[in-house]
Amino acid sequence: MGPLALHELTLDCPEPRALAEFYRQALGWAYAPGHETTDPDGDEWLVLLPPAGGTRLAFQRSPAAVPPWPQGARVHLDVAVPDLAAAHEHLLGCGARPLTGSPAEEGHAEDLFRVYADPVGHPFCATQL
Repeated sequence: MGPLALHELTLDCPEPRALAEFYRQALGWAYAPGHETTDPDGDEWLVLLPPAGGTRLAFQRSPAAVPPWPQGARVHLDVAVPDLAAAHEHLLGCGARPLTGSPAEEGHAEDLFRVYADPVGHPFCATQL
């Protein structure tokens, strides 16, 4: 068997539609076909697709609490951004909550990243490449 490919990353959350909508706006990705409209029986599973293909981002209904950052082991997303300051304003407008200050405020002015929490509390980084 050859190497395997990462197909999808799934975030557990209490309201998949609300969290998917946050990431749709933040990333500019589209819903997978059939996931664009609200399911009257409840959105248990939703998927966003990156515009150029690749690993999908999914949202699954779960009552599990997200432990507060930075305690505990977890997986987090790193999002590449062209301009960290512009991305900061965009992410705040979408509903992200900053968990760290600017690189200069955090003492790593040359390492351009900031840590945020999505509306459910999952941490993610915006990284200027």
